[in-house]
Amino acid sequence: SSVHILSPGYVNARLEKETPIFNKQRIDFAPPEKINSLVVSSNQLCMSLGKDTLLRIDLGKPDEPNQVELGRKDEAKVYKMFLDHTGSHLLIALNTSECLYLNRSVQKVRALSRWKGHLIESVGWNKFLGSETNTGPILVGTAQGQIYEAEISVSEGSLFSTNPDQYFRQVYTLEEESGPAPVCCLEIERGIEGKFFIIATTRKRLFQFVGKVPEGTEQQGFSSIFAMHADHLPSFREFPASFGFSEIAFYTPKLRSNPRSFAWMMGNGVLYGTLDYSHPDSILSDEQVWVYPSDIDITVNKPISIVLTQFHFLLLLPDRVKAVCTLNGQVVFQDLFLEKFGLLTRMIKDPTVQQIWIHTEKVVFRYHVQRESRDVWKMYMNMNKFDLAKEYCKDRPECLDIVLAKEAEHCFQNKRYIDSAKCYALTQNYFEEIALKFIEAKQEEALMEFLIKKLSNLKPSEKTQTTLLTTWLTELYLNWLGILEGDPSQRNLYLDTREKFRTFLSSPKNKDCLFNNRASIYELLASHGDTEHMVYFAVIMQDYERVVAHHCQHDEYDEALNVLSRHRDEKLFYKFSPVLIQHIPKKVVDAWISMGSRLDARNLIPALVNYSQSASTQQINEAIRYMEFCVYQLEETQQAIHNYLLSLYALCRPDSLLSYLEQAGTNPNRIHYDLKYALRLCAEHGHHHACVHIYKVMELYEEAVDLALQVDVDLAKSCADLPEDDEELRKKLWLKIARHVVQEEKDVKKAMACLSSCALLKIEDVLPFFPDFVTIDHFKEAICNSLEDYNKHIEELKREMEEATQSAKRIREDIQEMRNKYGSVEPQEKCAACDFPLLNRPFYLFLCGHMFHYDCLLQAVFPNLPAYKQAKLEDLQKKLAATSQPSKTHHRPKDADTISLGKGQQSREQIKADIDDIVAAECVYCGELMIRSIDKPFIDPQKYEEEMQSWL
Repeated sequence: SSVHILSPGYVNARLEKETPIFNKQRIDFAPPEKINSLVVSSNQLCMSLGKDTLLRIDLGKPDEPNQVELGRKDEAKVYKMFLDHTGSHLLIALNTSECLYLNRSVQKVRALSRWKGHLIESVGWNKFLGSETNTGPILVGTAQGQIYEAEISVSEGSLFSTNPDQYFRQVYTLEEESGPAPVCCLEIERGIEGKFFIIATTRKRLFQFVGKVPEGTEQQGFSSIFAMHADHLPSFREFPASFGFSEIAFYTPKLRSNPRSFAWMMGNGVLYGTLDYSHPDSILSDEQVWVYPSDIDITVNKPISIVLTQFHFLLLLPDRVKAVCTLNGQVVFQDLFLEKFGLLTRMIKDPTVQQIWIHTEKVVFRYHVQRESRDVWKMYMNMNKFDLAKEYCKDRPECLDIVLAKEAEHCFQNKRYIDSAKCYALTQNYFEEIALKFIEAKQEEALMEFLIKKLSNLKPSEKTQTTLLTTWLTELYLNWLGILEGDPSQRNLYLDTREKFRTFLSSPKNKDCLFNNRASIYELLASHGDTEHMVYFAVIMQDYERVVAHHCQHDEYDEALNVLSRHRDEKLFYKFSPVLIQHIPKKVVDAWISMGSRLDARNLIPALVNYSQSASTQQINEAIRYMEFCVYQLEETQQAIHNYLLSLYALCRPDSLLSYLEQAGTNPNRIHYDLKYALRLCAEHGHHHACVHIYKVMELYEEAVDLALQVDVDLAKSCADLPEDDEELRKKLWLKIARHVVQEEKDVKKAMACLSSCALLKIEDVLPFFPDFVTIDHFKEAICNSLEDYNKHIEELKREMEEATQSAKRIREDIQEMRNKYGSVEPQEKCAACDFPLLNRPFYLFLCGHMFHYDCLLQAVFPNLPAYKQAKLEDLQKKLAATSQPSKTHHRPKDADTISLGKGQQSREQIKADIDDIVAAECVYCGELMIRSIDKPFIDPQKYEEEMQSWL
């Protein structure tokens, strides 16, 4: 089975029978008399009936005919009638060599006296100067061969009747070999640059008069043009046969003023051609003679009239009408008239509405021309004029497909394979047949053109077909490029084909298909060994991983890094950095730095570790440079990054190691490296200063001092002073330093310096460290200083004891004074809490002046007491109540109630004193109780609603 790229053919079903091009209609009109002549122009129809009647009908208002009487009493008959292009001027030629004139706006026929004596055969109307009241200069042809120039004018509103013919003068005589011949037809046309072309025909000759009328003298007529040919004959066409007359017809397209083609009916056939106004001497162009159809015998049934349409000319015979195509001379239409209608008399065309009229003596017919160009495409196609054929069927896809197929086949037969492929791609023919056709002809280039065009015409939904064509085209391009690349003489063609292939790969329309099938395309490129286009395709597909890998495989490390830097894909950096840094470390680190914070340095550490293990110190500096950028520029806080930088410093830059540790500070919460890892690392590499710093950060001061003593005593001293809040530890650390100085360094002076550096050390602390036989001279001064310090300390203690004795004496005096202090209470004094008279119940008087009843003070103080005091107070109150004698002395000063009468009384007074110590320890308004209650609400929250209701 085979896959069809597109279904062939179109369904061209005709639901209705197509109307003919020339559609005949009989006019519903029964003339009262026989019809002699009929003319039509601009929808104005004039008809001569019988001997003396003229009927005028405006076809826009056919129900309002206008009848005019000629007013002739003699035997004169209408010979011919001529109506101008506006339908305003009607000339009526009589067989008595007279001529009448009728204007559309008047009812009276006027005789043209200057025209008398001439049998009028033809009139050439002036389409450029004529108006409704004036014809302008016109040409008149007679049966005797003379051409006259005349002008007819109608005077409106004139009181006196004037002759309408302004002048009538002869300008030329037409002759054949036997002498003057009737002027059968006249036509006046104006070309470019004011040039006029006058066409005049006789029975066997067609004359052309060409000339310019001076600007501004157009109203003077055409005599100057004819005067140019007074001494010599004008150009003409002559044919031998004649049937006594000839007739010429013109076709004028819509919206144009000049005719485009002509058809001259004469004895040998019909001379057909186009009119080209750009030629200097002759307007006729592309002339050809179509002989009459075989069934026309000019001796028996010669043609009567001719009418020209866009693609046909119609010949009127006595009993029928034949339409002949001007493209191929074939009869395409024939209409036979019944004998009852009589013989056909004349056929004319209204040039403004493109309607054709035919009449007999009894009946009038009208033809409508409908879609005349419907089959023109087929004729042009058979003539191999494919562009014209396509122009006339562009709105009919089923016909256009036939034309394209015929054109494609024509080009193929003539070995124009590329043109054939372009046409085949637009047809609906079977895809496989066409492809096999080009394959059998070994025309790969044409096949590629066919596939490209076919691909461009596919719809987005046709994904399977698109995939097939895309893959096949890729294969063909690669084959073709492979052939051309090996031939130096085809270098230019190779470059051109390569550019086309790249355009194909990068085409936006093919992008989705190529992306979805990129694996197949890669396989094709790989099978042809075309790495150049594999990279190009990978870039288009944004498959930068493949591009970078390709460059790395071919040792093109700079190119690989350029791709990474250009597209800034973090994942690709992580993947390829281990390879690139082995070869171009500086450039790679520069690229990392340019990426800034977009890269996570933790993911790059494996590449750096692998690299630094095998690299020299100078190359390791690149790794340090990037780590320093991360730490100092990006301010990274990741522990892994700081730990790795520490390891690099420990390995290569011990100076930088210590400065980094010092810059990191001593606050463990703000340090980003692992302290234990750093300590182990520094210890392994023997960086003792760094280890001491780390011990200090870890607050392991003893270890710091122990290690520092191995390096530098001054370093140890700086460590010993660090525990500021722990004097015992500081003293212990300084003793370690002193012992080291005395026992290890045996330097007495330095040991004495330690005593001066730390105020916590005394000489007696250091003396045990010295050997037994050390002379006292070395620390005599220190011992004296120590003894002086002890003496000063003893004196200071004596002074403090004297001050304490004096202070105790003053306190005893104050207590004695307080015992004798009293206060007076007026009879009208009131309790500060309840506002009742104070003397009614036992009360307390405070030094601040506040006075409270005993029970009021108890009520105020009790809620604010601690729980244990509340319990104690309740217990004292129970003991007091248990005594037999009630208390009556609460209102007296405390020192007045001091008489002891017995052991029981002493116990009661002691209970009261204990209660007073709790309740009356301070004024409830002036003491700490008031300060502690500052944040308590004035109204108890549990009683708030009740209090609020009481105010309402």
